[in-house]
Amino acid sequence: MNTMTTSTTDPEQAAMSSAGPIAAQSISDAPVHPAQATKVIPQDFGHGVSEALSSLLRTIIVALFVLTFLAQPMVIPSESMEHTLLVGDFLLMNRSALAPAGIWQRILPYAEVERGEIVTFHSPLNSRDYLVKRVIGLPGDHIRIDNGQVQVNGRPLSEPYAAFEPTTANPYLDHFPTQVYSDPGVEPGWWKTLQQDTEQGELVVPAGQYFMLGDNRNHSRDSRYWGFVARSQIIARPLVIYFSLTRPSRTDIQQASDDRLGHDNDVSAHLKGFARWKRFFHVVH
Repeated sequence: MNTMTTSTTDPEQAAMSSAGPIAAQSISDAPVHPAQATKVIPQDFGHGVSEALSSLLRTIIVALFVLTFLAQPMVIPSESMEHTLLVGDFLLMNRSALAPAGIWQRILPYAEVERGEIVTFHSPLNSRDYLVKRVIGLPGDHIRIDNGQVQVNGRPLSEPYAAFEPTTANPYLDHFPTQVYSDPGVEPGWWKTLQQDTEQGELVVPAGQYFMLGDNRNHSRDSRYWGFVARSQIIARPLVIYFSLTRPSRTDIQQASDDRLGHDNDVSAHLKGFARWKRFFHVVH
């Protein structure tokens, strides 16, 4: 006897299984009633302005930190460092390398002052003024200049950077130190110190002090005129010339006048004469 087996299926489940995909498709494709559409919330204008001001403030704070502790722009006003630095050169200074160690000593990589490097420092005559010269004498060095040749500790110093622009003869500059007060530009106070720190015709640099010279030896007011520079006065090291304006120097050789007619509206000629383009981003050393 054959027994017929019948399976009972839930009508609701069968309907879902047979019509599931179609139902899902119809639901997804069904148009959305305007009343059920997602509303776009307009942005708060005041919040956007606040974010912009906050971002600007952060940028200003970072810029002030960099200019105060890390880098500082300066411009060369005189010919005392020719031909390494020219009148009109704009320098970016590295303040983090040579600045006197303080609260930032554990963060910033301070370094010792080295002979032959160019540094920026507070003027011994007026602390509000900044000067840029080359380090020649370190603490304990014996300095002497004979016919313009610098000698350090009895040995001639190699100075490929030194320039000697024409000038009137000056025994004080050519033979240093001296016991004859022959240059009225020498500070009287420094003259007394100079005599005290001179031993056997050589200037002895005291502890914590440095002797500076300009590269343009005949046209530089430097340690020969106003004395030593304390370590605490040295603040920065020039990094790069980021801009250079064409500016005349008192040591430039005057060129003969040119009577040829030209065009004042020649833009390229004005641009060429406006700046020293080849000096842009020139590394200082």
